[in-house]
Amino acid sequence: MVETVIIFWDSEMPMTGFKAVKVARISDAIVSQIEEMILEGLLRIGERLPPERELAEQLNVSRPSLREALVILESKGLLLSRRGGGTFVSDFARPALTDPLLALLEAHPEMTEDVLELRHALEEKAASLAAERATEADVDRIARCFRALEEIYDAPHLDREKEVAADVDFHLAIADASHNLALVHVMRSLMEVLRNSITFNLDRIRENARNHREIRHQHRAMLEAIASGRGEDAGRAAHQHLAFVAKTLNENRIRQSREERARRRSELG
Repeated sequence: MVETVIIFWDSEMPMTGFKAVKVARISDAIVSQIEEMILEGLLRIGERLPPERELAEQLNVSRPSLREALVILESKGLLLSRRGGGTFVSDFARPALTDPLLALLEAHPEMTEDVLELRHALEEKAASLAAERATEADVDRIARCFRALEEIYDAPHLDREKEVAADVDFHLAIADASHNLALVHVMRSLMEVLRNSITFNLDRIRENARNHREIRHQHRAMLEAIASGRGEDAGRAAHQHLAFVAKTLNENRIRQSREERARRRSELG
């Protein structure tokens, strides 16, 4: 197999002479390409790479060079090899960002409000940028995620797990459409926190059918603003959505607290 050779030319070299050619290692070029694909979200956390022979053919490199590159990427914590199971993109951001927050949420459920504040900061900006930068493919993906949510809402029996997964997909599709790589990776690294937050929110919002209908309208408003390129409106729609969720949760907490007091009085009486 013929491997690509990268040549670096010294622009200050005299025209009358030649300089020794510097050849970059093929493995370094492979590492650079895979890192870029991970950074841009083309290779996502948990995604499996093609088998070694197939990947070597796609890259037009030898298998020894590919193996060397994969070892480098694994040593950097970007890939994870499983014996007999293939090579996967590792969840490299999760331990640093989400584990402490997940532990705090489990110990202190009231921190859900803190998660909502974090979502305000991230998702308002993501929606605004998505409206300004989304490609046709981005808008199509967000629309497909929205339609998937609508189908779940309209099903005879609401599937809690499917609804949460579809809701997460909708919000992450908007983040991807922002084309801000730092924002995308922070959002994806917080996926489990986001998923837990949405589960907690929907469980309580679903208690009131009117509130659940309102969530549907808010998601539609976000989609329409992004699709029409209205950045301020998209950010405002995301803000209104999360403000509504926060308000509804607070009302539910107050109501539950009153019910608890009434129950205790009844037991004492």
